[in-house]
Amino acid sequence: MDVLGFLVTQCLNALSQAALLFFLGCGLTLIFGIMRIVNFAHGAFFMLGAYVGWSAVHITGSFWAALVAAPLVVGGFGAAFELGILRRLYGRDGHAFLMVTFGLTLVMGEAIRLLWGVEALQVVTPESLSGIVFILDEPFPVYRLFLAGAGIVVGLTIWQFLERTRLGLLIRATSQNAEMVHALGTDVRFIRSAVFGIGCGLAGIGGVMAAPMVTASLGMAPNAVIDTFVIVIIGGMGSFLGSMIGALLVAFVQVFGSYYFPDFAMAFMYLIMLTILVVRPGGLLGKEA
Repeated sequence: MDVLGFLVTQCLNALSQAALLFFLGCGLTLIFGIMRIVNFAHGAFFMLGAYVGWSAVHITGSFWAALVAAPLVVGGFGAAFELGILRRLYGRDGHAFLMVTFGLTLVMGEAIRLLWGVEALQVVTPESLSGIVFILDEPFPVYRLFLAGAGIVVGLTIWQFLERTRLGLLIRATSQNAEMVHALGTDVRFIRSAVFGIGCGLAGIGGVMAAPMVTASLGMAPNAVIDTFVIVIIGGMGSFLGSMIGALLVAFVQVFGSYYFPDFAMAFMYLIMLTILVVRPGGLLGKEA
């Protein structure tokens, strides 16, 4: 086996894994940055995205339609949840949000079980992305290249959205001083609903993109939420760039650790998290309390 080819393909594997993790971590950190809510239901929104994607593919026969439908449906549901439930809890103790979002996880899991059943559902990879390419004589799935590229495109899009658009400016301003933004005439409630919907929609994109590789199953939520919290703890709660760095670190540790030290890959991930918490309790780019 060519060492250079192996290293390149493993790095591409890590980048494709980082893309999925970034969708989760970025969505959660956006929600926390604006609303100061630790959303325990984020993994359930990821799982919902996979099931909505399966249904969209089943109905339309198009994976591309699923990529559009999943974030819209999941994001819309998230925004409705914020509007109908979370909005009533602002000003209360933070534990209320933890309990409500944890309860939502249980409700969503049971609803998905009733609607789609307990069997894992396979989302078929589109024909245009189902082949392999050879990179330095090493075979590599086209779909994983697509994931890596999609992660880069979405990351750049979100960055430009936050930096260049009026809504992005209002989101950043609200994260710094919501009272002042409200005093200047902006409806902060709309900003909060939009951010919660966008964050959940990003989780939905991650779910539908992960489904062709891992299938849509009821076990997606707990696995996703663990990785998500590790990412935001490493990168720093509320930091967009931190979530990107955290996703890359976790993905590379998972991919290379699973190959070289399969029994200790998870331990290495938690060790990195604990080390960063000791050195910088607020995360790499987060604000320390």
